[in-house]
Amino acid sequence: MNFKEQLIHYPILEIVAKASEELGVDAYIIGGFVRDLILKRSSKDIDIVSIGSGIELAELVASQLGPDVHVSIYKTFGTAQIRQGDLEIEFVGARKESYTSDSRKPAVEDGTLQDDQNRRDFTINAMGISLHKKTFGDLIDPFEGVRDIRKKIIRTPLAPDITFSDDPLRMMRAIRFASQLNFDIEPDTFDAIIAMKDRIEIVSMERISDELNKIILSPVPSYGFKLLYHAGLLHILFPEMIELQGVEIIEGKGHKDNFYHTLQVLDNVSKNTDDLWLRWAAILHDIAKPATKKFDKRVGWSFHNHEEVGARMVPVIFRRMKLPLNEKMKFVKKLVRLHLRPIVLSKDQITDSAMRRLLVEAGEDIEALMKLCRADITSKNPDKVKRFLQNFDLVEQKLKDLEERDKLRNFQPVITGEIIIDTFGLKPSREVGIMKEIVREAILEGIIPNEFDKAFAFMIEEGKKMGLTPVQ
Repeated sequence: MNFKEQLIHYPILEIVAKASEELGVDAYIIGGFVRDLILKRSSKDIDIVSIGSGIELAELVASQLGPDVHVSIYKTFGTAQIRQGDLEIEFVGARKESYTSDSRKPAVEDGTLQDDQNRRDFTINAMGISLHKKTFGDLIDPFEGVRDIRKKIIRTPLAPDITFSDDPLRMMRAIRFASQLNFDIEPDTFDAIIAMKDRIEIVSMERISDELNKIILSPVPSYGFKLLYHAGLLHILFPEMIELQGVEIIEGKGHKDNFYHTLQVLDNVSKNTDDLWLRWAAILHDIAKPATKKFDKRVGWSFHNHEEVGARMVPVIFRRMKLPLNEKMKFVKKLVRLHLRPIVLSKDQITDSAMRRLLVEAGEDIEALMKLCRADITSKNPDKVKRFLQNFDLVEQKLKDLEERDKLRNFQPVITGEIIIDTFGLKPSREVGIMKEIVREAILEGIIPNEFDKAFAFMIEEGKKMGLTPVQ
């Protein structure tokens, strides 16, 4: 199999081929770029393996590309990187690796192309393409990666227990590739993941979360989570999610399996957004249901206040998983806290006051919140789903009309604490806070518009009731 016709669309590869010839070394494209070429997927990352110094080859390629091309060199790892347009090309010398049981950092020595392919994680990532002048474009596929692509199989090149023991992160990567590509994991390979699952504990949480986020961003992320669950990895990495699994029945009354409900919500929201953090909100929206679950003989199961408890759990989970504790976390926390509010509005009589409060609390994230809430409708009864979605249409239209009229997004009352202090000659005090709240509530209830003159006049009248007199 030869890919010369496909490679001509990447002129830099011809430059790499000529530079390697000039240095008298063989060079090969290897890994994900080759896999994606066969899958007809676009790829912006090209890995070049040189049977010699990868850094020396990168420097020569850069010099031939022009004086403005920068080479990033990582001597510790023996790699170098060049960016050209939207392409990222990484160069490394072929190497052989050996591992100790307590680390995923290998001892590295120079090796052959075969050594380099042997150390790859999966057969579909172990294929190479020659850049040698006489064999330019020829595929080198010692582990039948093309066959596995055709069969949609994830399989390790060598014995899977050795592969996963050497680098346990590869267990996460196996599931990530299966989820991204909709491939199966070959039975012996999956059995090895189950057997070696405890080895994941030597991997840094940052690396694990990076792979987990890629699973979450895959087209149908529930597939990856089910693989993590059946492999036993999810029990180690995300015990809060495992707590959601199962149905408890008392006196003939049961609740839904919140683990599989969460996966359905995640898949639903993923149909409409590639936003990683909105997908995380879907994962965590019911995370506190196990902690708030109660049974009452009259009403059955309840999960009172699970949205508030869940919101408090978000930063704890993000901190442990080494996810960002910035605006991304705050966004997820807000959506978890508010996720029931639109659903309640869709069931009850819609009031302007309730709508205003939702708009004020959601702010710029109101559209994301509504996407999450629509995804949260997972009844097996299609008529019930249709009815709920129609009610959501009414809620969204009402929100849109109110926003256009009252401009409540990023709401701030026109009457500030400073205005209250100056108007009544007060010092910072409880009275100032009470007045601020009175004005805020009056605006949200629609008693007064959020306009200065009318709000100021209202404040004066309310001040009189409190025994406050404006200063002259």
